[in-house]
Amino acid sequence: MVGQISGDRGAVGDVWLRRRNQILTIQSSLAIERNSLSVDEVTEVINGKRVVGDPEDILEVQNAYQVYERLLEFDPYSLTDLLKAHQILMAGLIKESGQLRSVGVGVFGANHVVHHIAPPPGMVPKLVDDLLNWGRESDVHPLIKSSVTHYELEFIHPFVDGNGRLGRLWQTLILSQWRPFFACIAIETLVFEYVEEYYEALNKAEKNGESTIFIEFTLKIIFNSLKRFVKDTATRAKITPQIQLLLTALGEETLSAKRLLERMNLTHRQHFMNMYLKPALALGVIEMTRPEQPTSRLQKYRRVIKL
Repeated sequence: MVGQISGDRGAVGDVWLRRRNQILTIQSSLAIERNSLSVDEVTEVINGKRVVGDPEDILEVQNAYQVYERLLEFDPYSLTDLLKAHQILMAGLIKESGQLRSVGVGVFGANHVVHHIAPPPGMVPKLVDDLLNWGRESDVHPLIKSSVTHYELEFIHPFVDGNGRLGRLWQTLILSQWRPFFACIAIETLVFEYVEEYYEALNKAEKNGESTIFIEFTLKIIFNSLKRFVKDTATRAKITPQIQLLLTALGEETLSAKRLLERMNLTHRQHFMNMYLKPALALGVIEMTRPEQPTSRLQKYRRVIKL
């Protein structure tokens, strides 16, 4: 499957798909950390529009967008780059952004149940150096190396906060340097869908004293993400010129049929319905805001998020 996607230059070069999956990645990774913003709200924030929401949630999105935009500039085995990425990710959220922690930390679940007590702060610099040196020198397959790095960053917990989102970012970075198309794949979306299994795999790996269970989980997530990506790009291949015009006019907005007609400079409503709107709905690339009332005068249309 990796070879199939690597050879599909159209899929990898699809700017809209890459951007949409970046939005999904940011929303999902932050949702794991209890950020309340929806995909639509994250899209609005990234587009520089005003969103009514928790200011901290909005700042998290802005920071994450900055770091994902610069993803391929980072060296995954450089401490300087690890600290820089964390500084961007957590700027304005914690005082210690971009700094290895100097205090003890733990991971707590519901009812303050302790899931993990991280190594003492005095051990953190050496543990991080050892991890990065191993990553640089090891010839382990990138799929395994990225999963081990993700797990070890969670285990070491090198920062006061932001370890989860940084661990997921760093796995994507390692995979993207191996195969650039991974920068287009929203792996975090599936992690969020299986978030309980994600934490369970982390906990079991810690109890067992090795990361095999977590590696198996992440490989399953990566495989399923690749299958979803292949399916989405296959759908894109079926898009007619008319549907593409409709999608371009729609952009990332939610619009009525009347507004779409105006934007596309079309006057014949039935032709628009038969050649543009209905085929796009049938293909599943757009959806109704009121599917239970298809003929409602308040009906609007938007792009399907997962494509």
